[in-house]
Amino acid sequence: MRILAVDLGKVRTGTAICDLGEVLASPLQVIRQTNREALAQEIAVLCKENRAQHIVLGHPVNMDGSEGESALGAQAFAVLLRQATGLEVVLRDERGTTLTAHGYLNETDTRGKKREAVVDAVAATIILQDYLEFRKNSGAAR
Repeated sequence: MRILAVDLGKVRTGTAICDLGEVLASPLQVIRQTNREALAQEIAVLCKENRAQHIVLGHPVNMDGSEGESALGAQAFAVLLRQATGLEVVLRDERGTTLTAHGYLNETDTRGKKREAVVDAVAATIILQDYLEFRKNSGAAR
């Protein structure tokens, strides 16, 4: 099954997609959009274009596991995504993914504007790869 991941941001939102075998997550694109309804529609188009059947959305819970404003915003956006796409949307803990993405980009010496352009898609890829591992280990993957 093709799964699309979303790393929701206030200005830039990263997306990633996996292969049909649910083995490898790859960065897709970064969307610059601040209007949540318009963003949900843009992601719906991406889902159609890439034949995604499922969405995993980063859930930015606090380090202590509590839910702050960002986590509640992601939950509200999940509802918009379900309405826009008709697909199941699963929230996935994203603690540390942006930090990990920056680490990967440091290793590849990606700096400046190029880094800014890809960090959110890399974070979405990390969220998706983590979700794929979870599905594989739980027996949920087909």
